[in-house]
Amino acid sequence: MKQFRAVLIMIGAVIAAVGALAAPASAAPAPAAVATGYSHTCAVRTGGALWCWGGNASGQLGDGTTTSRTAPVRVGEATSWARVDGGTSYNCGVRTDGTLWCWGSNTRGQLGDGSTARRTAPVQVGSATTWASVSAGDSHTCAVRTEGTLWCWGFNRFGQLGDGAAVYTATSPIQVGTATTWASVTAGFAHTCASRTDGTLWCWGDSSTGQLGTGALGYKTTPTQVGAATTWSDVTAGYLFTCATRTDGTLWCWGENGYGQLGVSGIYQAAPVQVGSVSSWTGVSASFDTACATRTDGSLWCWGNNASGQLADGTTTHRWTPTRIGTATTWTADTAAGYHNCGLRTDGGLWCWGNNDNAQLGDGTTTQRRAPQLVTLPS
Repeated sequence: MKQFRAVLIMIGAVIAAVGALAAPASAAPAPAAVATGYSHTCAVRTGGALWCWGGNASGQLGDGTTTSRTAPVRVGEATSWARVDGGTSYNCGVRTDGTLWCWGSNTRGQLGDGSTARRTAPVQVGSATTWASVSAGDSHTCAVRTEGTLWCWGFNRFGQLGDGAAVYTATSPIQVGTATTWASVTAGFAHTCASRTDGTLWCWGDSSTGQLGTGALGYKTTPTQVGAATTWSDVTAGYLFTCATRTDGTLWCWGENGYGQLGVSGIYQAAPVQVGSVSSWTGVSASFDTACATRTDGSLWCWGNNASGQLADGTTTHRWTPTRIGTATTWTADTAAGYHNCGLRTDGGLWCWGNNDNAQLGDGTTTQRRAPQLVTLPS
């Protein structure tokens, strides 16, 4: 599903470019995609330009420096970015020509460029031009190609690359099995989950708190199916937990639950548990110990860790059930969750809130925000 969203983003970029011909010269194009890491944020505009801001100790802002930025900075001159995903201290993005680029921390080879050297500007991953989507985790990365193959690279201590733990670290992409029916992939801290075109869901890597959803603890070094359902839609991996939506609009989570990040009460869950009884969920995003999800009515809900005010309810109280973010009904499914959260609205507005120690909210300050703040990107 995530690469389908990437296609929609690319289509939106074309539409926006045509519309821009009639717009005032001073009108800045709205964001089309957003990603958050531990202390940084990146956003792609509908015109294809990429901007990042916040912490930059590992070069994750991609501006050729390691200087942190309190306001958005442009990543190169390319206007062909289609999507971007944020890892803990690095990013990867796909361009409209199908090429894949990564930058930032590379201690475990997570940039996929054949080295472990830090990169302060985007470097191309191989020479393939068929990349459809990418997911950046803590120190491993996975991506799907247009022909339905799945590739992973980086740290592999718990088998999170899905290769049977044949290698400890991979600095270049290695194919996960031989299947050509992969639809989407998500990389967590040390586990990975991916959906196939037949609606099945598969996970592998660390499962010390049940984050693989297989009903057992331990770890799996190759993809293992999660139950027997064939209706999985959107899946996202957090630190030690996972959440996913089904085609019937229901939401399910599993794994560690110390902060309520599963959206239910109780301890860890080794198999998927439904979050409430609502059947109108459209998308979900998880990172670290927080998750956010949107509904068909355009509302946005978050739950889990709230130490930095990332649940935007005016408190720092952790929540074990989804908590609504304000009253807006214009949120899109493009949200990014973590110690700080960001989301896009249908009018093109980009809003961020939560931790701001490294100016990752893009408001020019380092003040924590317990309510969504509008981010203004330079024209």
